[in-house]
Amino acid sequence: MTRLLLVCLGGALGSGARYLVSISWPGGLGPGVPWATLAINVTGSFLISVVMYLFTPAGLLGEDLRYLLAAGVLGGFTTYSSFNFEVLALLQRGAWGLAGGYVALTLAGGLVAGMAGWALARAVVAAL
Repeated sequence: MTRLLLVCLGGALGSGARYLVSISWPGGLGPGVPWATLAINVTGSFLISVVMYLFTPAGLLGEDLRYLLAAGVLGGFTTYSSFNFEVLALLQRGAWGLAGGYVALTLAGGLVAGMAGWALARAVVAAL
């Protein structure tokens, strides 16, 4: 029951953070592309890799904190359902190039950010 409450608390914090990012994202980066969702998903990929490195190989985080941060905060923060809806909306508008580019940027950005987060966490732990 404690872990469920940690995930729920973290999810509320992550969802609130996602909302704040989405309403404060500057609109001047290009029309038609959901930049805030892309940034949220890439950032979330980076952060979950940091959290999981600190939990798994490094053993620096306890399981309760991992549930709070990974499943809760980052689960609430990242936005696959929003991503999916926005891709479908682009396709329905006939913006196939934008949709394909957005999917590619999200996947590549998430993978690169995840690798960067893992490498950063590993380097910080090694320096301690």
